[in-house]
Amino acid sequence: MNSMRIDKWLWAARFFKTRALASKACDLGRIRIRDAEVKPAHDVRAGNMLRIRNEGGEYEVEVLALSEMRGPAIVAQALYRETEASREQRQKEAEERRAMQQYAPLPERRPGKRDRRRIIQFRGR
Repeated sequence: MNSMRIDKWLWAARFFKTRALASKACDLGRIRIRDAEVKPAHDVRAGNMLRIRNEGGEYEVEVLALSEMRGPAIVAQALYRETEASREQRQKEAEERRAMQQYAPLPERRPGKRDRRRIIQFRGR
């Protein structure tokens, strides 16, 4: 096998929990190959450079191998190599988030029914 669908590879490499989430990320433009947005059916090959944005941060990885199956994390990590710049940027962002938590006020108590309704109304649901 020399190529496969990108949504399947993202799922096998454990960037997303399900293929549906990987497919949705492609549709939303969060997956790029050579600075071009890709659709879920786009083929990925060994040697491609991907830019992946998910809740864990933004990754810039080189595809090393392809796998049809989703395996353990150690096997999944062998499918790609993250660039040093990407790794450093993600660590920097994580440190900034940790530092911001010091200044975030902790709530005095858990939200009650009225508070939850206000939160839902504020979020626009």
